[in-house]
Amino acid sequence: MQEHSNGIWSEDQAEPAPAAPKSAPAAASNGAGAKRAATTELFGGPGASSGSLNSWDLSSEVLLKPVKPAPRRGWRKAVYSCTGGSVNLGDGRKEARLAELTTEIRGSLYGCHKIAVLSLKGGVGKTTVTAAVGSTFASLRGDRVIAVDANPDRGTLSNKLPLGTDATVRDLLREGAEIQRYSDVRAFTSQAASRLEVLASDTDPAVSEAFSATDYRDVLDVLERFYNLVLTDCGTGLMRSAMSGVLDSADALIIVSSGSVDGARSASATMDWLEAHGHADLVARSITVINAARPKAGKVDLDKVVEHFSKRSRAVRMLPFDPHLEEGAEIDMERLRPATKVALMELAATLASGFGSARKG
Repeated sequence: MQEHSNGIWSEDQAEPAPAAPKSAPAAASNGAGAKRAATTELFGGPGASSGSLNSWDLSSEVLLKPVKPAPRRGWRKAVYSCTGGSVNLGDGRKEARLAELTTEIRGSLYGCHKIAVLSLKGGVGKTTVTAAVGSTFASLRGDRVIAVDANPDRGTLSNKLPLGTDATVRDLLREGAEIQRYSDVRAFTSQAASRLEVLASDTDPAVSEAFSATDYRDVLDVLERFYNLVLTDCGTGLMRSAMSGVLDSADALIIVSSGSVDGARSASATMDWLEAHGHADLVARSITVINAARPKAGKVDLDKVVEHFSKRSRAVRMLPFDPHLEEGAEIDMERLRPATKVALMELAATLASGFGSARKG
């Protein structure tokens, strides 16, 4: 699988640290030396000095030999098991890459990070992408992840997981003042096996249409108190009343496109509209997802599509076609193809790399 990005792995070079004063003791130039010096100062007595031995010389870092982690899968794991652990080849490149992605996905997150998922064209898999990447986050992180259905046109996000309640976003708004604990808000959400929670939209289009930007902000006021990640599945209408609230609150944006000509043009038109309406910075931070991509099956030159969006967004990720996702029913992460799981992890890791980015003022 090819990975396309727009410099997301580059980092500003750190400035060199100032030189230590010449009078600083050599023992303070590394962690062990600093610990030894501190211990000597604390427990020192006659004959104690920065070069004397102390308990830090018998620390686990000094005494224990490095242990190579056991392989987690494949033939390497079989060899490890059959030899009783005497032959440890470690993880292969694929397993090491998955471990690296998992570490990135579990990156530190302070407060609540809000991700909007948007597409001007229907039928490109926007809701599927929301549920799938949300499930990836929820299954690999230890904190709480929720997806909100903000689609006024009879949103289908709640169809992607077993429905645990008939409550909707409108019910949460009505009872918002009474919500004091996490157990209170759970009465309004359904939860998948991945631990992803979903707050459903109302099935009555007239009620959903009345969902305003103020309503959305009120919902966020509740969710921010209990969740670390909030994904919002937006409608296709950019002029909908709730859209301004979604865009103004978003820390990150996913723009979903199909691999077709009209899908790509619609995604690019979405960026045009956002830039023309004061959200150029959000576009610059966005991630373009080309969904259900079949590079060898169609006539569209996907490399050119990727090249176009890599110049307009922070990164481009391709999700391969997956027959389970094509079903349009509840998503079972265990039924996804391995390539799809890796692609979703790469998307989640790319989003996680922006957790530490400063919010716009």
